[in-house]
Amino acid sequence: MKENYLICKCKQVSYADIADALHDHEQFDSVLAAFESVREVTHCSTGCGGCHDKVLDVISDIMMGHEPA
Repeated sequence: MKENYLICKCKQVSYADIADALHDHEQFDSVLAAFESVREVTHCSTGCGGCHDKVLDVISDIMMGHEPA
């Protein structure tokens, strides 16, 4: 089971939502490209923007294979 906690409070986007958005798309070679795709799917970081760095960290961890079990 994936670790699941809220990343974006404005849009109610969880860790699992971000992971699912990443896994539904082709592999990315850039965290920023992946961020744009995740943002289009989940709308995270489109409210206050306070979660921007958290979202990038989650994407980076998942892309590096450090996704929690």
